[in-house]
Amino acid sequence: MRVVIAGAGSVGRSIARELLGHGHEVTLIDRQPSAMRVSQVADADWLLADACELPTLTQAKVDECDVVVAATGDDKANLVISLLAKTEYGVPRTVARVNNPKNEWMFDEAWGVDVAVSTPRIMTAMVEEAVAVGDLVRIFTFHQSKADILELTLPEGSPLAGLRVGQVAWPEDTVLACIVRGTRPIAPSVDDTLEERDELLFVTGREADEKALEEILTHGPGAR
Repeated sequence: MRVVIAGAGSVGRSIARELLGHGHEVTLIDRQPSAMRVSQVADADWLLADACELPTLTQAKVDECDVVVAATGDDKANLVISLLAKTEYGVPRTVARVNNPKNEWMFDEAWGVDVAVSTPRIMTAMVEEAVAVGDLVRIFTFHQSKADILELTLPEGSPLAGLRVGQVAWPEDTVLACIVRGTRPIAPSVDDTLEERDELLFVTGREADEKALEEILTHGPGAR
């Protein structure tokens, strides 16, 4: 996979190192000479230029890449980069960093953003996930599809404990995607039995009834 990352700060460089470690090709773009720390990500291609300008994106061969990551510290720049990548170059996937949570509402398909990553929102979700048992926690939202990833840890005494997955009729547009038991992820089948302290990961579509899901998780499958 070929990835272009706009923004070579600590966030951009960290993403680049991870992607390179997984065997992907990476180009880093930044307009600040001070960000050109080439030795720290020596296997990436580097470009000193403004990623908000079409000649820069052309030089970076954005039209040949699979993903553009707008990871600058400026929300306006990240929106412009995503929009240009999607509309001018037809990039299949754009991922944009949200620096100010107040701007998160703009990071959608209208601005060419497929996935918006808000660090404060993710950190909040991780805090809630770490301390909440028995409560449904929203981990991530895909801005293009509006699908959500939700998490719940079954508390002791849960009415679902001891039931097989196939005995529970989840609400429409709701999929139990994974059970994490201890440190082991399980791809749930209809014959898997739910246990106390299981961490359940759901993927829900835009038509999903979250209240109905909460009722089932709290009171059991007969609550609907």
